[in-house]
Formats: sequence, C-alpha cells, structure tokens
Amino acid sequence: MRDKAMQRWSTYEPFFVALGDKRVADIVITNHAKMRYSDRVENKETGTDQIASWLWECLKQNRVTSYYRNEQDVYLIDKDIVVVAEFGQLSGEMDIAGNPLHKMIIVTFLGRMSETIELRDLKSYYSWLRHSRRMTLIKNSRKRR
Repeated sequence: MRDKAMQRWSTYEPFFVALGDKRVADIVITNHAKMRYSDRVENKETGTDQIASWLWECLKQNRVTSYYRNEQDVYLIDKDIVVVAEFGQLSGEMDIAGNPLHKMIIVTFLGRMSETIELRDLKSYYSWLRHSRRMTLIKNSRKRR
C-alpha cells in the first residue's frame, strides 16, 4: 500500500508504517472482512480498495492500537472498531536498515464497541460464545435420540 504521491522531489518517504514490532507495507482484506465491514462498521457496500485506503490512513495517523498488550492479533481503530488481523512477511521486501516488511491481513471486523457492549471484554465474550454453542449442540443431540 504505497503512497500514491510524494510530497517533494528527491526526498525519501517510507512506504511502511510501524505497528508494534511490525513494519506494515501492504494491507490485504479478506472477503469475510469485507462482508463484516459492510455489516458491522459501515451499513453500506464498500469496495476493498476503499477499506484498505481507510485502514492505511488510520495506520499512518497512529489511530490503530493493540486491544490487549500481550496479544498481537486484535486491534482497535479510533478506540471503537475491533479488528482481527494477521501478519505475513513480504518476500524480497526490506526497509533501508534491512528489516523485513510485513503485509497486514485483515481477517474480520468484529464491530464497534460503542454499539456492541460485549466487545469490551473479548475473553469473556468468546468464552460465552463457546459455551452457548456447546449448549446448542447438546440440546440438538438430545432431540435426535
């Protein structure tokens, strides 16, 4: 996701954004993330390029933070939108110092914390979700017998 234009001639502008210990140079939006974005963040159909450019601007403006300190796969945008992302190393791409560059793969958008209260504590939300699914499976297995 390289910037389209440079500010001045003969100046080096980095084409990566540091996010924690990662150097993000590209953003990949999965189909699932695109559907979740239109369902849970914007209530309209948005293209992959528009989502990626919006995320790139958020990264450049330091609006993306880690949800938990120790975990590196859940992020907050503007302290409201919860995003699950994975990172892959870009082959053959390095910065000036020789450090590898990464691509940020957006797995899904979980939604807005301001609208979905359960997203404020993801660990308890996921345990509740697993428990409710398990109970549904148990109920369905009882009906079949």
